[in-house]
Amino acid sequence: MGEIIHDYYAYWMIVVILIIGLYGMLMKRNLVKKLIGMILFQTGVILFFVTAAFKWGGSVPVVNADSPPAEAANYLNPLPHTLMLTAIVVGVAITGVAFAMLIMIYRNFETLDEPELLERME
Repeated sequence: MGEIIHDYYAYWMIVVILIIGLYGMLMKRNLVKKLIGMILFQTGVILFFVTAAFKWGGSVPVVNADSPPAEAANYLNPLPHTLMLTAIVVGVAITGVAFAMLIMIYRNFETLDEPELLERME
């Protein structure tokens, strides 16, 4: 059992980050805390894909004319890292828009507490 935890410690930490983010989104009443939970959850998903694409001893798939050809198994796949870079950019944009919306909600309703906000909206 100890070997499973030790060998996959990165995945266990990712699961912890995902659970904390999910808890923040579902259980917190404040909209800012819900947004922070969403950011944590998104970070956990990105870390999962980057960790899954990592390979010990792998190198960047750049071919040099002077070096002999190597096996394809020794190269890293750049596609998951590229997609996660795009996900990070989209996530930052969504976070900025979400914070701007939270500012507008606070200016109009003077609260960020979800039950109180729903009550004031009626």
